[in-house]
Amino acid sequence: MFRIWFKIFKDNKMLKDITYCDDRTDVNRTKKVYSGIDYACYEFDLSKPIWLDNNIKQFKTFDKTRFYQDSFIESIDFDYLEVHVIEED
Repeated sequence: MFRIWFKIFKDNKMLKDITYCDDRTDVNRTKKVYSGIDYACYEFDLSKPIWLDNNIKQFKTFDKTRFYQDSFIESIDFDYLEVHVIEED
């Protein structure tokens, strides 16, 4: 099972969260992460964030990253979206 936790924060308080689960075995990790982001952005009614170099580096190192305003094309009404892999096959 592959699970990713998506959290929206404003003023150091979590406003919303959602967990994406993917148990497909024929899909690689990257595709599961992108599927999770698609799912979370649909549920939160957000545009998809842009992966900046800093996000890629953090995600590779910690299995976790934060998307701030500079990762979104549209204006956001929160401080950041946090993506965290919490379980991996």
